[in-house]
Amino acid sequence: MVDLCYYEVLNISKTSDKTTIKKAYRKMAMKYHPDKNPGDTKAEESFKAVNEAYQVLSDDKKRELYDRYGKEAANQTSGGRGSARGFDDLSSMFENMFKSGFGQRQKPKSYSYELDMMIELQVEFIQAIKGVQKEVSYSYKTPCKSCKATGAKDGKLGRCSSCDGVGEIHTQQGFMTFAQTCPHCQGSGQSATARCSDCGGQGFETKETRFKVDIPAGVNSGNRIRVGGKGNIAPDRSRGDLYISIVVKKDEHYERHDDDIYLEVPVFFTQIALGCVIDVPGLDGTLELKVPPNSKDKEHFVFRGDGVPNVNSHRKGDFIVQLKIVYPKTIDAKQKKLLEELQKSFGIQSKPNEKKFQDILKKAKNWFK
Repeated sequence: MVDLCYYEVLNISKTSDKTTIKKAYRKMAMKYHPDKNPGDTKAEESFKAVNEAYQVLSDDKKRELYDRYGKEAANQTSGGRGSARGFDDLSSMFENMFKSGFGQRQKPKSYSYELDMMIELQVEFIQAIKGVQKEVSYSYKTPCKSCKATGAKDGKLGRCSSCDGVGEIHTQQGFMTFAQTCPHCQGSGQSATARCSDCGGQGFETKETRFKVDIPAGVNSGNRIRVGGKGNIAPDRSRGDLYISIVVKKDEHYERHDDDIYLEVPVFFTQIALGCVIDVPGLDGTLELKVPPNSKDKEHFVFRGDGVPNVNSHRKGDFIVQLKIVYPKTIDAKQKKLLEELQKSFGIQSKPNEKKFQDILKKAKNWFK
C-alpha cells in the first residue's frame, strides 16, 4: 500500500510542534471544508484525510506510535471509542504491539537498527506533475542468522559493562538524577563479549532489492511517500516501513511554485507595439496567449487551472506567463531608415521626455546664470 504520510497531508515537517500542527490543520480544514466545496468529492476526501492526520499528530501517544509503527498502529487506539470494550481493545493493542501486558514496561529491543527507513528518489520535472511509475532500488537490513541480530559470537551475550547490566545510565545534575537508556546495549543490559565474525558485530546483513512504486501526480520536492512493509526486518520477522523522499529535478523553461507554474515568454518589441497572439507550450497542450498592444515587460498573464494538480486535493494550480520584451541587438541601414521614418511619423509622441521635462529645462537655465 502506498499513501502520503500524515505530515504531508498537513504540509508540515516531522519535527513540527503542536502549535504548528494546529495552525496547519485549521488552514487545511477551512480549505477543504464541505461547506466551501459543495458537491466536490475530492475535497471531501481531502477533508477526511486532514481530520484523520490531525487526530493522530495532535495526540502525543498516537503520534509516537505513528512515527514508530505507522498508520495502522496509531489508529488502533481509537478502535474502541464509544463502546464498553474501548479499554480492552486499547490493552489488547498494546499487548500485541509490545509483546507484554498492558501497563507493563516495553521490552528493550535486542537489535541495533531502526525498522523504518528513508531513501531519496529523483523524479523528472514533468513526471512529478503527471505522475509516473518508478522502479526503486535500495538496500535494507535483515538480522544476522549466526548471532540472531545480537552482534555477539554464536549469539552469546554478557553483562553490559557500560550500565553494569541495568539497561540505564544515570547522570547527576545538581540535586536531580536523570536516567536514559544505555546507548551501548539499547536497554537490554547485555552486550557482546566477542563479535560475530559473519556480520562484524553489527547484528545485521544488508540486502539489495527493487520494486515499482506509483508516484502520484503533483508531488514536489520534500514530499514523502510511505510504502508499508518495505523497511528493515526485525529478528521476529516483523518489518518496518519505507519512506521515499521525493526530489524533483529542475526544468530549464518552467519554474514551479507550489502548484503554480511560471513560464517566461520572449516577445519582440514590434509585437508589443502592435499586439499579437502567441502559442505557448502548456502542461497539457498549447495555450493561446493574446498579448494586447503596449503590454509591459514582466507583465503576467494567468491561465486559471492549467497548473499542477495538488497531490492531496487534485485541484490544479495556475499557469502564469511572464512577458520578456526583446529588442534587436543590431539593425542594418534599411531597418534604421524605417525606424527613423516611424519615429518622425509619431511627431511629439516619439519624444515623451521633451514634453515631460520642458518646464523643468526652462527653469534650469536660470539656475546657472
